Amino acid sequence: MQDYNPPADDGLAVIYHDAALLVLDKPSGLLSVPGRGEHKQDSLLTRARRHFPDLECVHRLDMETSGLMLLAHGKPMQRLLNGLFARRRVHKQYIAQVAGYLDPACGEVDLPLICDWPNRPRQRVDRLAGKPSRTRYRVLSRDRAANTSRVSLLPITGRSHQLRVHMQSLGHSILGDRLYTPAGTQPGAPRLLLHACALALRHPVHGDSRHFISRAPF
Repeated sequence: MQDYNPPADDGLAVIYHDAALLVLDKPSGLLSVPGRGEHKQDSLLTRARRHFPDLECVHRLDMETSGLMLLAHGKPMQRLLNGLFARRRVHKQYIAQVAGYLDPACGEVDLPLICDWPNRPRQRVDRLAGKPSRTRYRVLSRDRAANTSRVSLLPITGRSHQLRVHMQSLGHSILGDRLYTPAGTQPGAPRLLLHACALALRHPVHGDSRHFISRAPF
């Protein structure tokens, strides 16, 4: 991982909160959970636990990805929510700005992924040993002058770096992706232009459907 310089702690961006769960809007550049070493202890979970000590992590976003993250109050609720994720009962949507004029305007990427151990945390496509990984995409708009496309991404599976690798496999890397894209090969961006913009699930206690939204900051 590159040098870790987390954004200033300006308080939690709370999207929703009740006795069972907490939905936060994570800023780009902040770890979801603490990393290895004293200099990587600052994270969204660490900051949230200062206010709610019983919080447990349910899923993660890449450090450079911004957007909606779901946290659980206590381990029993964490297990319930983890079960929803495992059964694909939690639906996530992302917005990304990618290099190039993406065509066709919609489709699905079905490429198995595995950790690229000599170059970790990078992932790579491996059709023999990789885990099934599927992403649906839809172009929202295109900018011919800038040679970029704005896309909606729906991960069917939740592999590490899945959206980044799948878009790269199409020849349309996400802007600002310094891990998978060589410097100078795409338009510049101050950060990874990937944002978790929507999260939907059936509430594990109340049973009703909940849909949370966060506007992309780019």
